[in-house]
Amino acid sequence: MKIYLVGGAVRDHLLNIKVTDKDWVVVGSNIKLMLKLGFKLVGKDFPVFLHPKTHEEYALARTERKMGHGYKGFIYHASSKITLKEDLLRRDLTINSIAQDKLGNFYDPYNGMKDIKNRLLRHVSNSFKDDPLRVLRVARFAAKLKHLNFRIHNSTLELMKIMSNSGELSYLKPERIWKETYLALQSIHPHIFFQILKKCNALAIIFPEINKLYGVPAPSKWHPEIDTGIHTMLTLNVISKLTSKVSTRFAALCHDLGKSLTPKKILPRHPGHGKAGIPLIKKLCKKLKIPNNIKNLSILAAQIHDIIHNIKNQKPKDILNIYNMIDAWRKPYRVKQIALISEADARGRATLEKMEYLQGKYFINMYKYISKINIKNIIKKNNLKGNDINKKIQEERLKLLKLYLVNTNQ
Repeated sequence: MKIYLVGGAVRDHLLNIKVTDKDWVVVGSNIKLMLKLGFKLVGKDFPVFLHPKTHEEYALARTERKMGHGYKGFIYHASSKITLKEDLLRRDLTINSIAQDKLGNFYDPYNGMKDIKNRLLRHVSNSFKDDPLRVLRVARFAAKLKHLNFRIHNSTLELMKIMSNSGELSYLKPERIWKETYLALQSIHPHIFFQILKKCNALAIIFPEINKLYGVPAPSKWHPEIDTGIHTMLTLNVISKLTSKVSTRFAALCHDLGKSLTPKKILPRHPGHGKAGIPLIKKLCKKLKIPNNIKNLSILAAQIHDIIHNIKNQKPKDILNIYNMIDAWRKPYRVKQIALISEADARGRATLEKMEYLQGKYFINMYKYISKINIKNIIKKNNLKGNDINKKIQEERLKLLKLYLVNTNQ
């Protein structure tokens, strides 16, 4: 029995990236022997075990054969006779098909180390096309490794196009799509994920709501890039430099979905696009089973981002309504989230990425100022009960808001 470290741990070690998870492959063993050694069997589809002490995953070397549609359309064969080379052949990319033994020796039958040196994402074999999830995985790796100048090999990109055009992507489970998307949104350059999906014809299948933004014009006076799809990617790129929170990044991605519904006769104007985008956001989140907190923030951002651009010209009552709308008193973190999304929208325009966005700071500072009121003292001082409590609190907040506006506009 021989044990090898495989996959992402080896890849990240070679790239000097911090290794967070370790996966191991076991050659020359079987289920009975692994259980005898104290390993816990956890794999449902194929033999995967947890180490009794480290709880890291150990999988028996295996081969796989396509028998149906989608991610689960495979028959797996694991036995003590499967070689390391055979196991590595079934993996997606050459950079993920490198193994390392406990003495530190590398086993690289498919030239993954060479592709790491050349910064290439290349498929191991033609069986790559059997698993449609790999289209999303490669797009995610392109986003994850963009800062290291990795690019997708042309032959792999062509295979991804073939897979997208085959109809196989329609068999992907929503949970799998969201998991890959979530991981991509955690990367340094998440916009690359969506750009690659667009390039290989997968965006129209997986995210038609985003794909339909391409080709939709906006006024060149406000959007030098003109194309709303391009603006959306620029916005996602900017928000990713402002925050690492996936919820905020996703909301920025969805902020202009409503523009795809604008009647052609009134283009390039988009009146009411924020409200128009709400059903699209709800549909997308329901389809991919996206958590409610992310969905709710996305809906709020779609409605409010344009108002923040013009925050200094809003009436005090309308500004207070925005804070109430986002439930800022119970969820104060939303104030910054909305401010950052609005900033990303403003800076997510060709030639304007480095512009200063004072409106966001204004929105945050104004909230901090009117949050100073002491609710307990107000209730006690005025002997309030029931609905009168909230009414009085709103009155006091509005007074402070007006005072802030007077002081800052002097």
